[in-house]
Amino acid sequence: MRRFIPALLPLAMLLTGCTTGAYDLVETAAIAPRYEDKDPQDFGYNHPHRYPVHGIDVSKWQGDIQWQKVKDSGVSFAFIKATEGKDRLDSRFHEYWQRANAVGIPHAPYHFLYFCSTADEQADWFIRNVPKASMDLPPVLDAEWNGHSPTCRKRPDPETVRRVMQRFMDRLEAHYGKRPIIYTSVDFHRDNLVGHFRNYHFWVRSVAAHPKDIYADRTWAFWQYTSTAVVPGIPGLTDINVFAGSPKNWQKWVASVSN
Repeated sequence: MRRFIPALLPLAMLLTGCTTGAYDLVETAAIAPRYEDKDPQDFGYNHPHRYPVHGIDVSKWQGDIQWQKVKDSGVSFAFIKATEGKDRLDSRFHEYWQRANAVGIPHAPYHFLYFCSTADEQADWFIRNVPKASMDLPPVLDAEWNGHSPTCRKRPDPETVRRVMQRFMDRLEAHYGKRPIIYTSVDFHRDNLVGHFRNYHFWVRSVAAHPKDIYADRTWAFWQYTSTAVVPGIPGLTDINVFAGSPKNWQKWVASVSN
């Protein structure tokens, strides 16, 4: 059980009026995989199936999602792509969040950060397109390098990166009343984020090892462990994530951020 305490500490500290003692931590008994993975990895002892709360992240590329089937399969949350840069809106965003909401899956919109436009331009675009009603969970800033982007591959210095991120997140927090979650990848975190943004929830990508083995000195709230999962109701393959706590932890956390 001690292996999971570090991942839960930031959640407990950021819950209003809740202490670490209010958490019942993740059980370490093995849990069978909930979803088929077309490219499974050997995570060893600390495999993601020890975490019982699973969720998806989706964009227009997932196509015609049958949201009731998704919920019935055991999905507990959905991160839904909303915007990118200063002028791109995912064509399925409004449909997805409305349907996720209709079946009762807690959901949050995410923004893919560009460095070829200002933080304010991107925040303005997000706020213009993402109504407050579209999120049960806090909004997400997707911060990673845009290596394959046809329009923006700029890589600023770390101070500039952090300044842009902070400005964007401050704007969203002021507008929506929720502190954003930061999604990041291994290389972007290593280049820019080690030791920073400790008062934010992190959603980390790590598809070959447990996050504690990959992210230096970083606690995390969500772990994206595969992009090749088969989820009933979603055509093709999709990403799967786990929350760093038990179902009871999850219910308390959702309640704390849904006001």
